[in-house]
Amino acid sequence: MGKAAIVSLNVGTPSPLAYHDKEVLTGIMKRPVSGRVFLSKVNFEGDAQADLIHHGGEEKAVCVYPYEYYAYWERELNRPMEYGAFGENLTTEGLMEQNVCIGDVYRIGEAIVQVSQPRQPCFKLSVKYGLPDLPLKFQDTGYTGYYFRVLQEGYVGKGDALILLRRHPCGVTISFANQIMHHDRHNVEGIRRILAVESLSGSWRATFQKRLNGEWTDSKERLTGQKG
Repeated sequence: MGKAAIVSLNVGTPSPLAYHDKEVLTGIMKRPVSGRVFLSKVNFEGDAQADLIHHGGEEKAVCVYPYEYYAYWERELNRPMEYGAFGENLTTEGLMEQNVCIGDVYRIGEAIVQVSQPRQPCFKLSVKYGLPDLPLKFQDTGYTGYYFRVLQEGYVGKGDALILLRRHPCGVTISFANQIMHHDRHNVEGIRRILAVESLSGSWRATFQKRLNGEWTDSKERLTGQKG
């Protein structure tokens, strides 16, 4: 794996968008910013989320998406993509899901961050692009991106390298976690392997623990915005 770096730093505050004859408040409309931006325990300065139950907070302070997938989505959606197109805070290069493990620790600028979980795409992608099946496509491709928690606050900017400080010894990649969560759902051995990572976010831990107990979470509302 070569050098990993931030190609764009993107922030935005919640704004209303039309969806199914109503307005949905969403923070997915991120825009690139120049200069260095302070990263706190919960977000970048100037950034916010509308749904604080499913987005944001200390375990999902930074949303990361690999720039390597932009060309794929431009072909799929037949449109050009600007940085921050998928609501990510950091558009990165050189750090894709198959090379990133839950619990890995990186330095970015002055800050130190840790991988906490894969991103779970939600219906807000449909809100932005008007494509009802887009969240499921994201999920099925495995091109999801992932989240950082912040271990040390500090200023971060475009062009900063993502320097690996510590690889988690369990070696559970984002790709593997996505596979078990969305496709190989009854793989008990895989679930236990993921649960062994103490750095796993609380929400993913709870979901996998429920599966071991024979309980299942319906993803329809997350993917479509519709209950039931």
